[in-house]
Amino acid sequence: MNKLNLGDVTKFVEENIGEFHQKRLAKVENIKLKDVLKAKNPYMFKAKNVTTVSQIIDGILSAFISSSEEGIFGNWLERLAIFINEKVYNGRKAVVEGIDLDFDRDGKRYLVAIKSGPNWGNDSQYKKLIDQFGTARKRVATSGAKVEVVCVNGCCYGRSRAESEYKQKGNYYKMCGQRFWELISGEPDLYIKLIEPLGHEAQARNKEFLLSYGNLKNRLEREFLTDFTNPDGSIHWEKLLRFNSSFEPEH
Repeated sequence: MNKLNLGDVTKFVEENIGEFHQKRLAKVENIKLKDVLKAKNPYMFKAKNVTTVSQIIDGILSAFISSSEEGIFGNWLERLAIFINEKVYNGRKAVVEGIDLDFDRDGKRYLVAIKSGPNWGNDSQYKKLIDQFGTARKRVATSGAKVEVVCVNGCCYGRSRAESEYKQKGNYYKMCGQRFWELISGEPDLYIKLIEPLGHEAQARNKEFLLSYGNLKNRLEREFLTDFTNPDGSIHWEKLLRFNSSFEPEH
């Protein structure tokens, strides 16, 4: 085990956080109105008495961008976690699908599947994770390594409780927030120390993002007004429903 140098973490963040901001911005710039309209429930807008195009576009964008940002930043945090673990425990990206981190600590072999937060999946996704842990255990066993294998679902944020960390169904641990970062780094306070470097250039980057977001919102509202409103400016619900939900026969 090596002592984590926070300066290395800060340098990694400063050199790589731009990738998150670039992908976040690119996602916004490439949004197409009809693509996101197909994924929304028009009945809900009516039930909530939505009457303006601005309300519809705000609803669409806030949900779409929030979801995409979670995914983009979650992937970026995974890279940061692997970098930190490599520095401390010589960890590596695992070769088994679904397992992100493979390292030795205190005489045990840890296989970690990294997720952004604790509420990341449904029953079928958890079942798939358990199957992947099983495959990874078999891989270690067939390699001839005589070591105890510990499988972990690690979550970058959220709370862990000692009494509920171990999951008997699947024989793995779910460690979130402080417990996850401590596991991969040996530093109990790393989860707090990370917050400062993550703000690198955030103000300038967010200003650029908000400008692009404003332009996108204007563009989508203009397109919606053209395609899905009546001459008096009211929403043409039939047109919207036909676009979103009508049956398309095969040609």
